[in-house]
Parts: sequence; structure tokens; C-alpha cells
Amino acid sequence: MRRLGSTRRGGRASRLLAVGVACGAALAALTVPAAGARPLERAGLTPAGAGRPGPGPGGADPADAHWALKDPGTPQVRFRGLAAVSRRTAWLAGTGGTVLRTTDGGAGWRNVSPPGADALQFRDVEAFDARRAVVLAIGEGEASRVYRTDDGGTTWTESFRNTDPKAFYDCLAFSDPRHGLALSDPVDGRFRLLSTADGGRTWRVLPPDGMPAALDGEAGFAASGQCLVTSGPKDVWLATGGGAHARVLHSTDRGLTWTAADTPVPAGDPAKGVFALAFRDRTHGIAVGGDYRPDRPSPHGAAVTADGGRTWRPATAPPPAYRSGAAWLPHSRGTALAVGPAGTDLTTDGGRGWRTIDTGSYDTVDCAPDLGCWAAGEQGRVARLER
Repeated sequence: MRRLGSTRRGGRASRLLAVGVACGAALAALTVPAAGARPLERAGLTPAGAGRPGPGPGGADPADAHWALKDPGTPQVRFRGLAAVSRRTAWLAGTGGTVLRTTDGGAGWRNVSPPGADALQFRDVEAFDARRAVVLAIGEGEASRVYRTDDGGTTWTESFRNTDPKAFYDCLAFSDPRHGLALSDPVDGRFRLLSTADGGRTWRVLPPDGMPAALDGEAGFAASGQCLVTSGPKDVWLATGGGAHARVLHSTDRGLTWTAADTPVPAGDPAKGVFALAFRDRTHGIAVGGDYRPDRPSPHGAAVTADGGRTWRPATAPPPAYRSGAAWLPHSRGTALAVGPAGTDLTTDGGRGWRTIDTGSYDTVDCAPDLGCWAAGEQGRVARLER
């Protein structure tokens, strides 16, 4: 995968370091409203079907909604893994083998990192509640691992360790507390999938027969834990970049067979492609990405589908820069957020038009059913949407 600097073969580590340094030096450490942008409070963060503005996050009027920083006390960690369980409970996964958990809305954070994981890079976390979670470490060979906890991170079990030097796992996705998948970059010309039917306690490699051939140079991006997403019990989508086309692959049978569709998101370079997907149901989805290099423009890095990913149309007014994460606002038919190192954008028309509403640096975003929306990124930055 083009994992923001961590590339396949020899260049992975050097690119990761270069991009991290460049982004960290270029971006502000605090959330700053974008000049001329409409703030979150005016963006229509209300449940679908409301006849007039109604309660926003936490019962607040949407006129007061904004990102509020929640300091976890880990400025040295970059969090690309995030799982929003509710407005009170969220899990973070990041560099240095770090896993944090809050159960009080971000006022306090508990370090629940697996023992002996300091050398690992956690890029995804999937949490079912305050006690049960699965985290993914990325990297070549045995650096790719999966851990599970059933007691809030007090203890962890390593449930998978990759032994194939050609595999590099990028992200996780669960359709329910039992069924999940983990995505690897292509092995022998096809993307590889792990499957679990017991909540991540055991895993098996799915047969490659139903997977289309990968394009030359095609891979996934471990940027936000959103290169693999689900909707409903069996639908799964995976996002790609690095090849001649940025594609989205779709499975309707939990990863056994796949179809591929080109997107209008720019590709043709190891740093370009679709970095994150979000589906609000089986048919309506958004894709965001671009070119992750901070000195390169990404003017066309968003697309939308209304047919389950069979076809994709470019956003009419896409985010102005690379975006690595996306999430639908719960109970909304058209409102979603996209985040990246240069800011947060919001759409209220299902992904066709976006406007920048914040310039703080975030890598990933996730929302819980109770409108608990969280974002996380570099320098230990974590925020929750609130008044």
C-alpha cells in the first residue's frame, strides 16, 4: 500500500519519515477556522427528515457545533486508527504501538497498549463497545499483526501474525461483532483478504479466485483505517491507488468475489488514489483521496456513487486538498465529513459539493449512532464534535 510514506519494498520507511516530517512542519497544531468558511454550526448537522434545525451532537443546537480538542497527553503519537463507540467512548490506535481508550468523552484517556508492541505501527482499530476491540499493525512480513481485547485493553491476544513476506496489511472492517475482514496489498497479483467469523479471535486467508487482477503498482493506503469498509451484513468495498486508475472494488458476499470500478479520483502515481471510503447504505457512498504529498495539489480528490460502487462520478465541488478520512453523520441522508492534514470539509448533498469548515490537521474521522463524531491525527490530536 502507499501508506503515507511507507511504500512497498525499500522505499517504504524513508517515505513515511519524509511525509511525516513535512506535514508536521507545515501544519498548525491547533484547530483554526478556515478563512471565509462556514463553521460547522451553520452546516446543517441535523438528522435527515427534520423540517427545521434540530438538536445536534449531544442535544446542542447545530449553531454551536464545532471540533473541540481532547488532549490525550501523547503529542509524540500520530493516530490513524479511530473507533467511535459513542459520544463518551472512543478508541485510538497509532504509532509506537499505542492504543488509547476514553469512556468519559475525552476528559480522560487510558493507555491500553498491548505489551511489547512499541515497535509496531497501529493504523486501524475496530471497537464493538467499551471492552471489545480489534487493532491492526501494518508492515511487511511479521510487522502486520492483529490483536483483540475483551476487557477494555487490560489484556490482549495476538490473533494473527503475517508470515508471508509479500503481504502488507492495511486496514480492517467488521460488518457485525463476529464477521470481519483485513486487507493486504496484492500478493501474486491479487489483493489478499483475511476473514474472521468469531470477532477477530481467529483468521483465515480467503481464496484469491474471486479477486480481479491488480493493476501494475496498485495497492491500498493505510492512512485512516478506511480503505476497507462495510455496509449491512455482506457488502464490502476496498479502495486503491498507485495504479493507472484509482479503483473501488465491491463484494456482496463478505469478500469471496469482487467487481472493480474505476473512479475519477486522480491516480497513476504511488502517492495518488482513493484513501478512504464511506457508505451510508448499500448504494450511496463517497470516496476521498488525492495526492498525499504536502507540496502537491489535489483538486479532484472526491467522488460519489449512488449504485453501490458500480459507477462513480466526480464531486462537483471537491475538497481543495488531499483528504484521508471520511464519515457520514448518523441519521443523515446527505451530510458527511472528510478530513486530512490540511483541514475538514463538509457536504450536505451526499458528496457532490464540499466546503472547508476547519483547517486543523486530522487523518481520520468516525461517527457513532448517538452523533458522537471524533477525529484524530498527528501530534496526538484528538477532537470530538460538540457545542
